[in-house]
Amino acid sequence: MKRQSDLYGTIWKIVRRIPRGKVATYGGIARLCGFPRHARLVGYALHNLPHGADIPWHRVINSQGRISLPRSGALRQMALLEGEGVVFLRGRVPLHVYEWKGKRKVR
Repeated sequence: MKRQSDLYGTIWKIVRRIPRGKVATYGGIARLCGFPRHARLVGYALHNLPHGADIPWHRVINSQGRISLPRSGALRQMALLEGEGVVFLRGRVPLHVYEWKGKRKVR
């Protein structure tokens, strides 16, 4: 198995590719990285982003289209997404409209 820093680097490369105005799910990012069923690993990688990293962490949400952060973080994430034109309907992003599915694994 890869080292944790290599796994996180792979995840960060994929997250960096999510276009402005689109979102991806934790599980979707895990699949693109070649780590199916490891959505939590994506969450850990985003939680451990280096300070000041230019990775659009806010574009990753859960499979129900909801933000998984506690309230203060959720409000910030929602504001960033709305600033990119993402619309929330009853607290959820309609994934059929805004989900980015990307392409297979990046090396």
